[in-house]
Amino acid sequence: MKTFSQKPAEVEKKWIVIDAENLVVGRLASIVAMRLRGKHKPTYTPHVDDGDNVVIINADKAVFTGRKYFDKKYYWHTGYPGGIKERSARQVFEGRFPERVVEKAVERMVPRGPLGRRQMKNLRVYAGANHPHEAQQPTVLDVASMSSKNARNA
Repeated sequence: MKTFSQKPAEVEKKWIVIDAENLVVGRLASIVAMRLRGKHKPTYTPHVDDGDNVVIINADKAVFTGRKYFDKKYYWHTGYPGGIKERSARQVFEGRFPERVVEKAVERMVPRGPLGRRQMKNLRVYAGANHPHEAQQPTVLDVASMSSKNARNA
């Protein structure tokens, strides 16, 4: 029996929409990263982008467990000596682009490199409930019903 290896021309991509309201950020990110990579398909091939296109809405209503909302820090460096900067998760959520919390969580679960960057282009995150991808007829993926730990009801 030969090992199956999918060709890029044979890939079938679906469109999926996920409502992130009251979903735990880390659990949501791991499910989305798996969908972007295509690991949920029997035709998964590690070196081919055969994942789905994922649209996340209501990203500004995603939640953290415990005290992560106040204590979690996002660091970056300006490139200058002493240029380390930090921002808390609360500051990012209450800032101008709250969808970046979900984007960065997914980005850090996708492999680094050319294929990972290509797969990240299949992710679209919106802070509100509206998205411009109705023409693609996305199917709704109910992440909250997959496990009781995925949603936060507090």
